[in-house]
Amino acid sequence: MNDQAYMKLAIQMASATIGQTKPNPAVGAVVVKDGAIVGMGAHLKAGEPHAEVHALNMAGDKAYGATIYVTLEPCSHYGKTPPCAELIIQKGIKRAVVASLDSNPLVGGRGMEMMKKAGIEVKVGVLEKEAKALNPFFLHFMREKRPFVTLKAAMSLDGKIATKTGESKWITGEQARLDGHRLRHSHDGILVGANTVIADNPLLTTRIMGHARHPIRIVLDTTLKISPEAKIFQDDSAETWIITGNVGEEKKAPFVKEHVSIFSLQQPQNIEHILELLAAKGVQSLLVEGGATVHGAFLQSRLFDEVVSYVAPILIGGKDAPSAFGGAGFSTMAETQHLEIIETSVLGEDLKIVSRKKGK
Repeated sequence: MNDQAYMKLAIQMASATIGQTKPNPAVGAVVVKDGAIVGMGAHLKAGEPHAEVHALNMAGDKAYGATIYVTLEPCSHYGKTPPCAELIIQKGIKRAVVASLDSNPLVGGRGMEMMKKAGIEVKVGVLEKEAKALNPFFLHFMREKRPFVTLKAAMSLDGKIATKTGESKWITGEQARLDGHRLRHSHDGILVGANTVIADNPLLTTRIMGHARHPIRIVLDTTLKISPEAKIFQDDSAETWIITGNVGEEKKAPFVKEHVSIFSLQQPQNIEHILELLAAKGVQSLLVEGGATVHGAFLQSRLFDEVVSYVAPILIGGKDAPSAFGGAGFSTMAETQHLEIIETSVLGEDLKIVSRKKGK
């Protein structure tokens, strides 16, 4: 086996933990000695040992003079766990193969330099693209200092998200809806507008088998017009945040609960300000499931990174039936936002299309 084969195994191990290591990235590691795998591991949960620690512990004394393969640059700082680069040096590793450098400014090449100074042969860039694909949210957050924003919509073949009377259950089938819950599981927060809460009264939790991870439920409500009796305020299985304007304390009082937080902004409809608030609170990824108004606001701001569309083979029609993106829209084709399709798949009778801004 060559470097790529061992790195592919490390990537496979890391991929099994996607969604459960937040706010840390998913990382895999493999230790090889004399052509044999002597240790392997993956980071399982924030605060617990990193992938390198698991792999080196499994290798034991065989780590001395061995090669370690890691999907992300070993850390060099003291956080909740000691630095992995230091442990690699202590164990006598001879060669380190790393898929990608860490964009975290606390690491940023320091782990590599630490190992090089200790005499370890270091190779970087093996299956880099595949390794980066494990942690698009983490890498984006560290680079851009704002959450990775995914706009999600279920629509008819003619782009409608509801009938003219507002009926939207269910446009897509069960498989598409289940995939939507997997999206919730992988994101830190899920954002909707006040009108979605009023019309649908959703729980906004993740309903998949196994250890589902609920995102933080975030509601944009400029005037705090939603009812405190809504399900998201009665159900405490997930944190619930309300982003509102300058409303009085009396209006906020009915929402005061242990799992509910209220944030007042001077410009609660300003997407940039909303994302700044969420970034300051550590939200690395945001799934926007809002209606046409919220989606339209994100489109106008251009502060989004990915669009996931579930398209059902039905036609709704009518100028009064809402489309996925509302608002005024763009005036000319030159202004429009161009995307590139990175994935298409069929889920039951529905089509899933994943598009991203170019360069993401």
